[in-house]
Amino acid sequence: MRIAAVDLGASNGRVIVADVSSSAITFAEVARFANDPVSVHGTLHWDILALYRGVLDGLRAAGPVDSVGIDSWAVDYGLLDADGALLGNPVHYRDARTDGVAARFDGRALYAASGIATLPFNTLFQLVAARGSAQLSAARRLLLIPDLLSYFLTGVEGTELTNASTTGLLAAGGGGWAPEMLALAGIEESLLPPLRAPGTAAGVIRDSGTPVTVVASHDTASAVAGVPGAGNFAYISCGTWSLVGVELAAPVVTRESYEAGFTNEIGVDGTVRYLRNVMGLWLLQECMREWSLPLDALLAGAAAAQPRRSVVDATDPAFLAPGDMPGRIAAACRALGQPVPSTPVEMTRCILDSLALAYRRAVDDARRLAGVSVDVVHMVGGGSLNALLCQLTADACELPVLAGPVEAGALGNILVQARTLGVVDSDLSDMRALLAATQPITRYEPRA
Repeated sequence: MRIAAVDLGASNGRVIVADVSSSAITFAEVARFANDPVSVHGTLHWDILALYRGVLDGLRAAGPVDSVGIDSWAVDYGLLDADGALLGNPVHYRDARTDGVAARFDGRALYAASGIATLPFNTLFQLVAARGSAQLSAARRLLLIPDLLSYFLTGVEGTELTNASTTGLLAAGGGGWAPEMLALAGIEESLLPPLRAPGTAAGVIRDSGTPVTVVASHDTASAVAGVPGAGNFAYISCGTWSLVGVELAAPVVTRESYEAGFTNEIGVDGTVRYLRNVMGLWLLQECMREWSLPLDALLAGAAAAQPRRSVVDATDPAFLAPGDMPGRIAAACRALGQPVPSTPVEMTRCILDSLALAYRRAVDDARRLAGVSVDVVHMVGGGSLNALLCQLTADACELPVLAGPVEAGALGNILVQARTLGVVDSDLSDMRALLAATQPITRYEPRA
């Protein structure tokens, strides 16, 4: 079977085409396009129509396929009017409109109801910030980003379950929309289209008749499905964000879990992605925008730099917004009484050490709070290509790190489609075994 995955990240989008059989999976990127946010009158937006154009161009480049699936980042949404027309470009989760909104609520009560960590950009808080706006008042439907793009292609509305679980509006464990959370958001349930699970039909592309399959449309849910793991493993889905956690059968909504900043998101086949958000390679990406220096040279220098000379909290919301990341990291070091990195190489080492230590804390806390064992850490996504970060993570966690595949999100997307088409076995462990047998993985052992 020939399958296309539309995989949208915070900085770019890709269309990847795979040929899948019961024993093999080969794939190639056929299109890549920028995802550049746009600021209008002080509000940061996603350029959703430019993204849609990239999707259309990528699907044309892909040629005939048996199925298409779409995944993207979470929490953001578009609003449709009564005619089904988009009311405006979706607002970016890094926009400042939600500043201070979360503080108005009892975070512990929200956590007990939804299992979702209190993060300033949660859909719940975005809706509270938008309350009373003309756009929200005129809206008939709210569609999360991958569901919106699927709607553009097919004309069919729906809300995919793994992405819905990130909103703060779904009951903990995925039991449906939580009425008390909708009331806090100030919306009626009729604004939200029906929930649909990965592996169901999303409609057909109107111009070609190609089936669109519902996948785990939250890119992290697809990435975790694309972890080639077995047994007791933790995962790090490492890109612009790093999502660090373990896979569980049920949510953990204890006070200690809430205070530790863990979230319970739905995964493929009703699993729970118990994880903590870490800023990830966003820290380095933003610094590199200021420096315009080659990554290879920075990493080579950082590998030889003094270890753990300066370390910051890579979960600190102070690093969420774009702009002057080197200055903000320097300020954090100064506030902690640590040496301030004086060169890009020192700053790079500070970032990588900080990430590795944040990963260790997240892995240790996840296994303690969930009562599970962890024997190995799987790092997937773009960060798995960063050999220094992988080695520092193995050293910090004192566990082997298995790095790869880079395209775990797209591969998880593809495998859910392949299973729906009857090409691969239905069990999630079998899907992961296919990846382990066919995808390159690099092992990093912890150093003393």
